Amino acid sequence: PPHRRLRKFQKQVKAHQATAVAGDFASANPHTAMLAGEGTLVSGASGVNVGVFAWANADGIVSNKKSVGARLGFVHREQQASMADYLAEYSNTILAGQAMTLMSGGDFWASFANGAVIGQNVFANDTDGTLKSSSATTEAGYTLTPFKVASTAGAGELAKITSWE
Repeated sequence: PPHRRLRKFQKQVKAHQATAVAGDFASANPHTAMLAGEGTLVSGASGVNVGVFAWANADGIVSNKKSVGARLGFVHREQQASMADYLAEYSNTILAGQAMTLMSGGDFWASFANGAVIGQNVFANDTDGTLKSSSATTEAGYTLTPFKVASTAGAGELAKITSWE
């Protein structure tokens, strides 16, 4: 009947609370935000994903896709994401046009599709900002970031990344 309210039911129960979520601070060490004026950085037309890297162009428009001359930063999870999909359980997307922050330094939790080893370089995928770790200094289709891997992770797991060496 139309008078019934939609209810959302819990779909799973985990035995332990997650250590972190991609984009969380990984320590109480100092962290630095990209230098920009108040309200200067705004998510682009496609929105911006949290917990990965993004680029800010000269006009302050931020995208997870690299553009020429744009500045690189990590998208920290600071209540920037919004629920946009009807009845979605979670969201890690900052909606288009929203003011946001990019981090240029600090310690964060991040997800690595292929795993990560302490001391490896952290690269940002040029098309979506996702992370890759490697001992190399260059990776085709990726941008070298100022971050290093600070904890070991298996494929698809979270690892700590740091800009403080």
